[in-house]
Amino acid sequence: MEHIISSKKLSIIDIQNIIDGRCTLRIGDEARRAIVRCREYLDSKMEDLDHPVYGVTTGFGSLCNITIAPDDLSRLQHNLVMSHACGTGDTVRPEIVRIMLLLKIQSLSYGHSGAQLETVQRLADMFNSDVLPVVYQQGSLGASGDLAPLAHLSLPLIGMGEVIYRGERRNVAELWPELGWKPLTLKSKEGLALLNGTQFMAAHAVWSLIQAERLSDWADRIGAMSLEAFDGRIEPFLPQTHRVRPHKGQQSTAARFRELLEGSELITGEKTHVQDPYSFRCIPQVHGAAKDTIEYVRSVIETEINSVTDNPTVFPEEDLIISAGNFHGEPIALPMDMLTLALSELASISERRVYKLISGQRGLPSFLVAKPGINSGFMIPQYTAASIVSQSKGLCYPASADSIPSSQGQEDHVSMGANAATKLVKVVENTERVLAIELLNAAQALEFRRPKHSSPAIESIFEAYRKDVPFVEEDRFLSPLIAKSVEFLRK
Repeated sequence: MEHIISSKKLSIIDIQNIIDGRCTLRIGDEARRAIVRCREYLDSKMEDLDHPVYGVTTGFGSLCNITIAPDDLSRLQHNLVMSHACGTGDTVRPEIVRIMLLLKIQSLSYGHSGAQLETVQRLADMFNSDVLPVVYQQGSLGASGDLAPLAHLSLPLIGMGEVIYRGERRNVAELWPELGWKPLTLKSKEGLALLNGTQFMAAHAVWSLIQAERLSDWADRIGAMSLEAFDGRIEPFLPQTHRVRPHKGQQSTAARFRELLEGSELITGEKTHVQDPYSFRCIPQVHGAAKDTIEYVRSVIETEINSVTDNPTVFPEEDLIISAGNFHGEPIALPMDMLTLALSELASISERRVYKLISGQRGLPSFLVAKPGINSGFMIPQYTAASIVSQSKGLCYPASADSIPSSQGQEDHVSMGANAATKLVKVVENTERVLAIELLNAAQALEFRRPKHSSPAIESIFEAYRKDVPFVEEDRFLSPLIAKSVEFLRK
């Protein structure tokens, strides 16, 4: 399949389809014309500039008052990419690097950045050939763009750095001749166009949103199974309650649970208890708030990925080159911090349901084994879930609340959006593992309700799960079962 790069708005779903479908990219005619027009305009302006233009004829950051000689403009851009590649720490997931490439291509294609068509095409060639630059997680302040990570993304263009190709980490200087590619010579402003931008932050946000949608759906399905296994009540999910507090996510969660539990003999059975604990009774309110947060964050990120975020911004039609602040990550740093908190809460309430399932209440055996004592059963998976939840709570401190001045005070307020992005990914991973542990417990507990059955929807999930993860009769090595449970959520 092929995706044509154009001015058409990209959605999160579009990106998911491009990545999952292994689509190739083709720079469409519209985008080609925009790229060429902007580059030609910038080249013409270079001939008669009567005043300095930041990043084009000057140094960068606090060096903005130093004018660069015309013969050194290409070297200036080369040095920028090379010197700013100062990332460290763990490497970024390959799937996120692919999204970074896509977003950088999209941003450059609007014709406001001054990149050469050859440069944008090489990025597309890398995407299409699955040549993925090695990018490090640490190094960006999320303000003058994601400078260090995007420098690592761009290094291969000038024949430097490392990439992952066919599962191997390769030096570009060795790989390029094999592919028949030569290093590019960057023109004025190009290095800045490549490094200024929010594509590191935005790519992490896109990946996290895709996972968040999946995990939110699973949280409902697993929560419904846990409710059945705990002999919970249906009343908290009836529509009347939610009509008088009509938050969209709350209403949709309650409706989803009614749908999931339709036809269950367990939920309609006679109950001896009047109320369920909050972790069951307040699912519409908690899961619903997470849904509302996901929807809001999606709207912000979809604006961001369809934007020009480098500096200066070139407007050929209006004969303007404007130095401003579209690289600043604040618009997406705050929402990413919000999404981190929302996903952490999904894990937190999930762990509480696990605790209730193993607590020996409502006719369930302690730790969900028939012979507790000689068997510890599901005692320790709850410990694991609690440990993960605690870590996620620590990661909920908003990265966007911090700022450290840089570049000799020229960049005196930064978003720390890159830190918001990387810890968001960690909380996504954590939430997935906690939900997988809840599913392990819920399926185990449901078996103790036999011969009664849940709804067709829940029983279908249960049957599919049992093909991968068996009932635990007595103590066994549980870590592999948790791993299988995680994999089940990814199907």
